[in-house]
Amino acid sequence: MLQGCPCSDPTLERHFKGHRDTVTSVDFSCNMKQIATGSMDSCVMIWNMKPQMRAYRFDGHKDAVTSVQYSPSGHLVASASRDKTVRLWVPSMKAESTVFRAHTATVRSVNFSGDGQTLVTASDDKTIKVWMVHRQKFLFSLNQHINWVRCAKFSPDDRLIVSSSDDKTIKLWDKNSRDCIHSFYEHAGYANHVDFHPSGTCIAAASTDNSVKVWDIRSHKMLQHYQVHSGVVNSLSFHTAGNFLITASSDSTVKILDLVEGKLLYTLHGHQGPVTCVAFSRTGEYFASGGSDEQTVSILEQRLTLTEDKLKECLENQMEIGLHLQRREEA
Repeated sequence: MLQGCPCSDPTLERHFKGHRDTVTSVDFSCNMKQIATGSMDSCVMIWNMKPQMRAYRFDGHKDAVTSVQYSPSGHLVASASRDKTVRLWVPSMKAESTVFRAHTATVRSVNFSGDGQTLVTASDDKTIKVWMVHRQKFLFSLNQHINWVRCAKFSPDDRLIVSSSDDKTIKLWDKNSRDCIHSFYEHAGYANHVDFHPSGTCIAAASTDNSVKVWDIRSHKMLQHYQVHSGVVNSLSFHTAGNFLITASSDSTVKILDLVEGKLLYTLHGHQGPVTCVAFSRTGEYFASGGSDEQTVSILEQRLTLTEDKLKECLENQMEIGLHLQRREEA
């Protein structure tokens, strides 16, 4: 187990292996004691950060699990599945869960509101649905997408919902009026994953055109456009401080973007195949990534307090590695 100093590069902290198929989703509990993962193997797994404690495998879904998330309190884990259901699990050895038929097709994503009282789900039935967590009571549906909805998330203040769809739009919704406030249009591909910046003023989208875009939700302008991956971008996660964005791609890399400088900071090559999911911990001290390679989840320690010198050194190192690889290819 490696540790990093406050100005260090990311270091591998833990490596979990247990799923029988591609890991599709990962999330940290608020107290950092557990990590939840979902997989194409239809299981939800709860991994304990203490090495001596065993993992819990939750069977219940009849098909691939597409999305998992801890409630803000950490007392529940929600999972979405291709079996058209959402389950709410108590993340303990007993593996108790309640199940509800959420949609008429694959449920692609599930997300808790900041107060933990409501859930938003997105589905291939082209709808977004909002639910009361208590008794899993259906509240309302948002129906303007004309193709599969890949992802839906609450804003930090719970007043807005953002959604992305294969119809090449990203839609911003007012939760109270249920109106679509604005549609952002993707021209080359569609957004696999979308999320709000911690400030709530902008959104980031991970796209099938290999790019990552950051949009201002007030002016509706594109603020940043990163073309740093050579494959489809599957997932992203904002650092809690809002300065960094981590991305996962089918090009088998995880990348950390510096949003203040507007540049690529790190490229991590730990995975052997497509990286399907990535998430920062609630404190931003760690991040986890999952993929299709041996069904593993990697946890890295990341103290993102880089000085300008460290950034320069990092970029120089990347250039040296690039030149080294180039020379090797030429040879």
